[in-house]
Amino acid sequence: MSVSRPTGLGDRQRPAGRKLELTPEPADIRSSALTDLVLITGFSGAGKSTAMAAFEDEGYFCVDNLPPEMIRSLAELFMHQGSKVERAAVVSDARGGSYFAGLVAVLDELERAGVSHRVLFLEADEQALMTRYKETRRRHPLSPAGSVADGIARERSLLAPVRERADLVLETTGLTSAMLRRKLADALLPTRAPGRLAVTIQSFGFKHGPARDADLLFDVRFLPNPHYEPELRPLTGMQAEVVAYIDRDGALEAFYARLLPMLDYLLPQYVAEGKAHLSIAVGCTGGRHRSVAIAEHLAARYREAGDYLVEVAHRDVDHGGR
Repeated sequence: MSVSRPTGLGDRQRPAGRKLELTPEPADIRSSALTDLVLITGFSGAGKSTAMAAFEDEGYFCVDNLPPEMIRSLAELFMHQGSKVERAAVVSDARGGSYFAGLVAVLDELERAGVSHRVLFLEADEQALMTRYKETRRRHPLSPAGSVADGIARERSLLAPVRERADLVLETTGLTSAMLRRKLADALLPTRAPGRLAVTIQSFGFKHGPARDADLLFDVRFLPNPHYEPELRPLTGMQAEVVAYIDRDGALEAFYARLLPMLDYLLPQYVAEGKAHLSIAVGCTGGRHRSVAIAEHLAARYREAGDYLVEVAHRDVDHGGR
């Protein structure tokens, strides 16, 4: 592990073999610039690297793959008189091997020492984790010579006590990197300068599982289904002929006549509430035709309005479903 330290961190020489205890003098605490220490942990493959990048972009001093014993030392440096570090984020997870079991004890020490800290725990369902490992062809740190499933099972047991101590648990199954970063911004970075509402519009297929963490979800399976037309089946909702089929007899226009006024009303209300990110999910059976067409239409409409930052994602468009 290689870490570059910012200027202004104090150093203390410590006798070899002496266990570090976080017991700073009151003067050290008063003079410390540290206001927020975020400990990022959770399942391997659940998005911890993305989370760390989000904090780094917000100006946090970030360290990846830090064993719990070293968190003690780092926290003491940050609390030392003369430190210039105000906000820091540290990733500690199962890659630390047997040392990771000591993380709960470290959290207790941080509390006793009065160190302002928060614990972010990232998780995903087993199938999502398996898929991510399959895509990257990485070995699980807790099962380097065995199956990924075995590693996930061991990790689940190891992480259970830490999960109970988390200030925020985020389920990342089905989230893109951009969606995860925005959720972190909403939950853990409330001091960010306000900006335009970020709207993610996601299409999905119910047969491939429900949409995750949607603020608004619309089921459009009542609309005409292009899947049953052989010439339309290979296409997607981004093709004009598919859209025309869905709108036969005016079904799609009738839906928009009711949906759009509701969204036109709701989105400004979320802005007034101070919400930073809104997730809208549109689901059909297979996630390839109807939901895709509607998600594209909504994204184009609200991009053109210019009042929102709009992102569209098609979760299941590459599946062959209905």
